[in-house]
Amino acid sequence: MLSHRGLILRYALLSRLVFFVILQFAALLPLFDASPILVALPRPLRPLLRWDAFHFLHVANHGYVYEHEWAFFPGSIYLIRYLGSILGHLTGFDASNFFSAGLLAVLACDTSQTLYALSLHHLQSPALALSASLLSLLPTSPATLYFAPYNEPFFTYFTYRGMLCCARQQWLKASLFFALASSFRSNGVLLSGFIFWGLIAEPCMAKQVVSPFTKSLALAAIVIAPFIAYHLAAYAIFCSGTGSSPEWCSQFPPSIYTHAQSTYWNVGFLRYWTLGQLPNFILAIPTLLLILSFAVYHLKGTWLASSKRKGDSQLDLSFRNVTITPHAIHAIILSFILIFASHTQIVLRLAASMPFVYWAAAWLVCENPALGRLWVSWSVLWGTTSTICWATFLPPA
Repeated sequence: MLSHRGLILRYALLSRLVFFVILQFAALLPLFDASPILVALPRPLRPLLRWDAFHFLHVANHGYVYEHEWAFFPGSIYLIRYLGSILGHLTGFDASNFFSAGLLAVLACDTSQTLYALSLHHLQSPALALSASLLSLLPTSPATLYFAPYNEPFFTYFTYRGMLCCARQQWLKASLFFALASSFRSNGVLLSGFIFWGLIAEPCMAKQVVSPFTKSLALAAIVIAPFIAYHLAAYAIFCSGTGSSPEWCSQFPPSIYTHAQSTYWNVGFLRYWTLGQLPNFILAIPTLLLILSFAVYHLKGTWLASSKRKGDSQLDLSFRNVTITPHAIHAIILSFILIFASHTQIVLRLAASMPFVYWAAAWLVCENPALGRLWVSWSVLWGTTSTICWATFLPPA
């Protein structure tokens, strides 16, 4: 009989294989945008060159040439450049080396085993840990999580590793993993909250010895260091010369990332709240509703004395474990940022980086099987649809 880890590995491989086959067959359909055909890539890699992957490929080849490219953090760019250069020395240098290297790196970023260990710690149930891990194999954006050289697979992998280190109270290792995650996505800075929670909030509430604030601050500084270094590099390039400087240089804080996101992607508070973006909000509703519903259930049952019952079931004890609370807070904060100040449908890509989503899915399956089946059906249907949309260069991405 297969162990839980063996079962998860088998289905993780099967999930990737199924979505890869769908991606390859969908690539036979007409392209909405023909720009991918301008880049010479081997046939299996052609469906990967979509949307932001163009920017990653260009920056990997030429560096940050255009201002709008500073909207992308450099983690995956430098990674595929380094791995691509190694492949180039071995096979001859061309654009396909970057994509081949990116694909290999993404394939190595399987998070299902880490999620199982993390779920086992927080849910304290092998059956629930297995359920959450298997549900994670139905992501809402398989193309960007499984295959494309995007920031999401690397961000998810390092985020999970850092969270697992927090669960094991390995704070320095956690900070280093979170710092790596922060080099891929700007919202990685929010992960520093897990450090403060574990070293200050949790011991304080348990009336235990609280770690020195300076230690927490130093570890959090490690997490946000890539974010700061990225902005300092941009400031040195654009704002330190003798000539005229861009307008954002005189703003406080001087952030090229905020400028690029606002100017070229129309990111900002309530900017996305237009009638034309309603379909994207609708697509995001199932995931956001699941996150917020489980967060309310957990926080209400864990922290409000009026809702605590002596007859709580084992499921309630698992899903209301106090160690889940920082994950609930993190998920709520990120969800509200996505709802009010970002492209809301990005939650379809970012959901995988929050184990809280899959604990929520496991909770839904256990507490309300009918709604649980609906969630699984939605995950299968949208995962397949989004893969086809990706291959044919149709939104959302």
